[in-house]
Amino acid sequence: METQIDNLLKRNQLSVTGSRKKILELFLASRGALAHGDIEKKTGEKFDRVTVYRTLQVFLEKGIIHTIPTADNSIRYALCKDECSEGHHHDNHVHFICTTCGNTTCLADVTIPEVKLPVGFKATEFQMLVNGVCMECQ
Repeated sequence: METQIDNLLKRNQLSVTGSRKKILELFLASRGALAHGDIEKKTGEKFDRVTVYRTLQVFLEKGIIHTIPTADNSIRYALCKDECSEGHHHDNHVHFICTTCGNTTCLADVTIPEVKLPVGFKATEFQMLVNGVCMECQ
């Protein structure tokens, strides 16, 4: 996994640092999306809140991760697919939030239906959240 992480950082012209490697490792090992607090807890006292925040911001800018809004106005982060790049996210897919365990999962194979907007409106991003019970909680 270390080689995969190093390659991902280098491909995005980022320095290979301990914090970046550890946070990417968490994303790669995670089944779903992560909140800022989840990342802080899982990295332990190794990295302070500012380091985690800056790392997430850089990963967002480079198209490595994307944000997922939640019903409580917090944000979760998930890995982008390979077609995302700096300034160009292609993560218009459904996000499923389990109401039992709280996990947020990207459903990349589920298509968001076409939304016909009135004349004069232009969509720049689509977000679809589905709440329910995941397979593991059923």
